[in-house]
Amino acid sequence: MTTSPFLINAAPPLADPAIVAALREIVVSHLSDNLQRLSGMPGLTRIHRSKKLVGTAFTVRTKPGDNLLIYKALMMMQPGHVLVVDGGAETTNALVGELIMLYAQQRGCAGFVLDAAVRDSAAFQNADFPCYARGVSHRGPYKNGPGQINVPVSVAGQVIHPGDLIVGDEDGVVNFAAADAAKLIDAAHKTAAHEEAIKAEIANGKLEQLWLDKVLTPFGL
Repeated sequence: MTTSPFLINAAPPLADPAIVAALREIVVSHLSDNLQRLSGMPGLTRIHRSKKLVGTAFTVRTKPGDNLLIYKALMMMQPGHVLVVDGGAETTNALVGELIMLYAQQRGCAGFVLDAAVRDSAAFQNADFPCYARGVSHRGPYKNGPGQINVPVSVAGQVIHPGDLIVGDEDGVVNFAAADAAKLIDAAHKTAAHEEAIKAEIANGKLEQLWLDKVLTPFGL
């Protein structure tokens, strides 16, 4: 019995717009701190300039160097989805470039997160279309498959499920289940308030500071 080389599942539901709006105002480091500092995708590079990435994960698993099912994914995604691609961390062949970016942008895609290479990097810079990737390569992809759509994938060692929320800024990218979003947003707001208090203490110019003492005192320092 021969199994199909393709597995295509339905698109995940989009996140609540109010949640997306709230996440746009939160830095990734505050989300990361409240994810026990274990989440995230180290090793990816921001290819665009500065636009914040917030959206719902639409996942694709490809054979390294092959982008056939990315074409299928582009036609299935809805505005607000983030294309998340497990390309096996292979950077010899780029899986997306300017043409795919333009089409995705037109379709309302929120951005790309790829454990693979991209090309036409200047186009991503000029458009400021959110894109995080393992690297850049001028060599184009193959289009043969196999591949899977909307299955759990691994990107830079992080498991991402279809429907997870994806947030990226200048410090990197994190993901988490949509069901955890409200609690995480509240925790991140508390972290931001705590850091503002520390900034105010630093501004007083004193050598002795409570935020330093809290770290050093348990060690007798």
